Amino acid sequence: MSISWRVTGVVLLVLGAGALTWQFQDWRYGRQLAEQARQHAETLNQLTQAAASAQQAEQDKRLALEQRLAASEQTHYRALSDAQRDQDRLRDRLATADLRLSVLIDAGDAAQGCGVPAASGAGGVDHATVRARLDPAHAQRIVAITGEGDRGLIALQACQAYIRALAPAHFE
Repeated sequence: MSISWRVTGVVLLVLGAGALTWQFQDWRYGRQLAEQARQHAETLNQLTQAAASAQQAEQDKRLALEQRLAASEQTHYRALSDAQRDQDRLRDRLATADLRLSVLIDAGDAAQGCGVPAASGAGGVDHATVRARLDPAHAQRIVAITGEGDRGLIALQACQAYIRALAPAHFE
């Protein structure tokens, strides 16, 4: 019977050693899993910080672009209102006969019997040229056409500035 106790003791000792080995392995793998989880969490944290930094940089770029566009819009609005004011002043001066528009006439046409009198006086810019005064209604229409042209050019400049602000790398 003493052998069976010995065999039983050896078996129990082997089983205890096996259980101890399993616990050690479990502890070692648990530690490795915990280290992997920590590294994974650290990597996710770094990725989150990088994404937040990139998002902040994009927001800063967008804000700067919006500020440039607002400044450009103010500049072009001011140019448009200045052009409109100048056109209004010119139109008023034409309406009150404070200003008259005239055109140069080819001297050859005048000599052939066109019958347009030469503008006389020391205030003329052109010396010895024949000029014809335009009817005030026609002068108003010419001023209106040039005003529309001015507004169109200012609008075109505003559009070009807007496109340049949106894509600065393409225009440099």
